[in-house]
Amino acid sequence: MQKSMLVFAMLSAATFAASAQTKISGRLACGKPEVNSSAEIPDAAGHVMMVSKASCTWPTSIEIGGAKAKTAIDVATAEVRGASGTQHGYSVAIMDNGDKATASYSGTLQLNKDGSGTFKGTWKYTSGTGKLKGIKGSGTYSGSATADGAATGDVEGEYTLPAPAAKKGM
Repeated sequence: MQKSMLVFAMLSAATFAASAQTKISGRLACGKPEVNSSAEIPDAAGHVMMVSKASCTWPTSIEIGGAKAKTAIDVATAEVRGASGTQHGYSVAIMDNGDKATASYSGTLQLNKDGSGTFKGTWKYTSGTGKLKGIKGSGTYSGSATADGAATGDVEGEYTLPAPAAKKGM
């Protein structure tokens, strides 16, 4: 039962920028997961818990304040009953300047018999580093995954960054 969790990778990661709400959208592509485990729950046929970790890139990058999202790391869990399930995870977007933005996400998934499938849900920022410290925002994601766990998803939403602190004069 090769049901991949990478279907969840898409969810998150959209990234950052101004101090008013700014719309964002992009496309995230994740390769076959480095971690991809599942365990049957013996209460009913097809009841499975899964965990995955995948490395991702941004074929259509999100640009925030002059920095572009280059890569992401996605870690997720899912509970599947038959062909449908729920997913929860975190995606950390890494910008070309080294700043990071972490988003949590949750949603639903539909699996095909071969392990491929589709997914959709919502995300929200939980933290950021560098210029992205204090980032707030949320949005939606949707996408599809192949039987080996590789996935592609579209991310959209809005974000805000706190205003820069005023510099004190001497």
